[in-house]
Amino acid sequence: MVSIFLRSLVYNVLFYMLLVFWLIVGIPTYLMPRWAILNIARYWARSSIWLLRVICNTRVEYRGLEKIPKGPLIVTSKHQSMWETFALLQFFEQPLYIHKRELTWIPFFGWYLMKADMIGIDRGAGGRALLDMARRAGEAVRRGRQLIIFPEGTRTAVDAKPHYKTGVAQVYVDCGVSCLPVALNSGLFWPRRTFMRYPGTLVVEFLDPLPPGLTRREFIERVSTVIEAATSRLVEAARAEQAQLFGRVPNAPARD
Repeated sequence: MVSIFLRSLVYNVLFYMLLVFWLIVGIPTYLMPRWAILNIARYWARSSIWLLRVICNTRVEYRGLEKIPKGPLIVTSKHQSMWETFALLQFFEQPLYIHKRELTWIPFFGWYLMKADMIGIDRGAGGRALLDMARRAGEAVRRGRQLIIFPEGTRTAVDAKPHYKTGVAQVYVDCGVSCLPVALNSGLFWPRRTFMRYPGTLVVEFLDPLPPGLTRREFIERVSTVIEAATSRLVEAARAEQAQLFGRVPNAPARD
């Protein structure tokens, strides 16, 4: 475990150095169309994932790539880690994220969010912010973008009880497009609230798309059922792999 600690330390230092590097490289994109900054984001994601494999021996496997539809889309993903916030964008032509407004106050990084035309919301504004967010997201998706959203609202521990927020159902209804559910086991390899990065096989699985036209209740029931079932399967397989690697499962995120 000492080796994992040292590898994790090295990776985290290099990860943030790499982020600064791409922030600097991306400065000219302020004067270019949106596609330019999105390409920089993809390079950052791919280089960070490559670095994770080289330093921490964390391999990544993507399943179901053939299920990703073209054009306007809602992508609803399980959210166990910071990892998927940047890793998923590489698969979509015009990715769109919803983020807390305070992130736009961060020099350079926040400016890039605005340049990429992401949607910032004031979480303290309550229902009014939710309605405004749903309206703006619907307009952007209907113009051809792919909204990547985490229906639980925040990162959750691997074993935490799932809680899917109704706001994502409102976004789905307002957008009127297909929804692509995503399951993963990233929390076992990039746990939240710690800098430890564990070796093994991190799996992302794109599931069968849900059609437009479901009611909000039907949508929440179906999307939560398919994501949780697939995520449980991926987590179980990853823990079996970790048990073989370490003789036990290393410190998994604690239950909230």
